[in-house]
Amino acid sequence: MQRIQVIDSHTGGEPTRIIVAGGPELGHGSMEQRRERFRQQFDAYRRAVVNEPRGHDVLVGAILCEPVDSTCVAGIIFFNNTGYLNMCGHGTIGAAVTLGHLGRIGAGRHRLETPVGIVAFDYDGQHRVAVENVPSYRYATRVPVEVPGHGVVHGDIAWGGNWFFLVSDHGLELSLAQLDRLTNFTYRLRRELERQQITGANGAEIDHIELFGPPTQPGAHSKNFVLCPGLAYDRSPCGTGTSAKVACLFADGKLQPGEVWLQESIIGSVFTASFRLEADRLIPRIEGTAYITGESMLLLDSEDPFCWGIRI
Repeated sequence: MQRIQVIDSHTGGEPTRIIVAGGPELGHGSMEQRRERFRQQFDAYRRAVVNEPRGHDVLVGAILCEPVDSTCVAGIIFFNNTGYLNMCGHGTIGAAVTLGHLGRIGAGRHRLETPVGIVAFDYDGQHRVAVENVPSYRYATRVPVEVPGHGVVHGDIAWGGNWFFLVSDHGLELSLAQLDRLTNFTYRLRRELERQQITGANGAEIDHIELFGPPTQPGAHSKNFVLCPGLAYDRSPCGTGTSAKVACLFADGKLQPGEVWLQESIIGSVFTASFRLEADRLIPRIEGTAYITGESMLLLDSEDPFCWGIRI
């Protein structure tokens, strides 16, 4: 019987499950190298933690590692039900609150090592975290894509730690009552991007689709619906997606350094976003709240036919 200790949290409604003990030994090297080692040698742990029967499609997992850079409080690798993530904004907020819950950090400014670089965050010692994300930028603007049965939409391609296709002219209502329709549309749009070989820089797959519409929360500037790589929708406003959004707003001259953008999610939770310029790089700042929802010991019984999760 193997045991994996995890701590669960949610950020704006989006769940995160972090392995704090009992995970695979990933050795040394960068977080990117250790992520590849995780992928190639220990992927069963990913399935066991986030896939059914212990997990579910919405759940984002992560594992804490010793950082390479001694100025960082930890290294982290994010994953979900289909694979591995470059970066995760809501997961970073959840990781900060988890580290606080464990007594490993207190209120103040800290640094976290991810596969795509070091991110800094400010933690209030309770629930609120502001993450300075990796440099973000718009790669292409108003790219036309015809979606069968819907028509042509136009989207910006932007990097916010993951690759996004951001669309406003979709004509759909962004509400929980329309989840099936929104999921179906964004999935078909993502398949068209793949079929038409529309990519991010250097042929990178665009694995997140983000729709925008009018907000419903007081003070918010827009509302979004984000389809994640595992075909679940993001309950939070999406940290990397909001980073991609502010990069597009800046490129359009609609948001200046230090100005605030309030991004509402499909369930009504809100992230506060802004950015600063560092040389020629745009550094987003995404602020939200996370809450611990559970401390668990996952049991892996070798006699269980689904011990290592259901493959999808």
